[in-house]
Amino acid sequence: MVAIQFIHPKKNQSTGEQPNAIAKAYPVPQEVTDILKVSCYDCHSNNTSYPWYNNIQPVAWWMNNHVNGEKHELNFDEFAGYTPKRAHRKLDELIDQVKEGEMPLTSYTWIHKNAVLSDAQKNTLLNWAQTTMDPIALKNNLPKEEKHKERP
Repeated sequence: MVAIQFIHPKKNQSTGEQPNAIAKAYPVPQEVTDILKVSCYDCHSNNTSYPWYNNIQPVAWWMNNHVNGEKHELNFDEFAGYTPKRAHRKLDELIDQVKEGEMPLTSYTWIHKNAVLSDAQKNTLLNWAQTTMDPIALKNNLPKEEKHKERP
C-alpha cells in the first residue's frame, strides 16, 4: 500500500486558452460559463481542479479514470471540434441529464456542495443548451430523429 502512493497518473490540467473550447464556436454567456466552471468542468474539460485527497492512492487512479471517461463523453474544451451532429446530440443529452437530475453526479455534489444546481441555474443552462442546439439542427439539416425530442 505504501509503494503505490508514489505512482500517480498524469493530472488533467492545462494552461491557457483551449483552441477548441465551446465558446470558440458557440455563444456562451458569462452566466452559463460560471455554471459550467463550477458544476461541470472538473470532469468535462481539460482542466480539473483536484481536491487534496487526490494525492492518496488508489483515489487518484479512480478519479483519473472517471475524468478521462467523462471527458470522452463530453469535453467543453474540445466541443468546437465536434461534428454538428455530435454537438447537437451532446447538448440534447445535457438537457436530458440536467432535467433528470443526473448531472452533476450526486457523488460529486456530496463533496462539492457549490456544484449543486439551483432551479434558476438549471433553467439558465437548459435554455442556453436549447438555443444553442436548435440552430445546429436547422443549419445542418439533421434528420428528424436527430432533432431534439419534445420535453414535458
